[in-house]
Amino acid sequence: MEGGVHGLHLGPLETPADVETCVALMRASDPWKRLRITEDACRRTITHPQREAYAAWRGQALVGFVVLAFQGPLSGYVQLLGVAPAARGQGVGRALMALAERIAFARGPNLFLCVSAFNEGARRFYARLGFQEVGCLTDFLVHGEDEWLLRKTRGPLMATPAAAASPASPAGPR
Repeated sequence: MEGGVHGLHLGPLETPADVETCVALMRASDPWKRLRITEDACRRTITHPQREAYAAWRGQALVGFVVLAFQGPLSGYVQLLGVAPAARGQGVGRALMALAERIAFARGPNLFLCVSAFNEGARRFYARLGFQEVGCLTDFLVHGEDEWLLRKTRGPLMATPAAAASPASPAGPR
């Protein structure tokens, strides 16, 4: 997948070395640093078999990544978005979120994520991308730190073509 933004290449995260680059980026950056997320927890989140991880490279350098989840009630969930400090403000996060939207909206009408309440810059970034705050999750990850659940939508779940065509669906034929 080509990103087209400032020479970015977007694609699946595949190599152990790239995973370790993502882990190092998380461990050195907020919100993960402030929340004291362990190295093992970072690695497990990135490599979880039921999640999809994608990265952005500029040349040979991995400059950002996004991890998506499609299980559970919040299917279409951005589990992680990370951008290398030197690449921030250059469209990397926006390109990764555009990729996440293309993938998620091909499968359903919603894209969700959580953002730390203290992370004002990220909250502004997601608002510019059209995300709306759904609610505050008090002490969600760690005691004393709240997370905001955000949603970007194209419509309700029951309005999807698959739901409307399913006989088991309340919206389907009887």
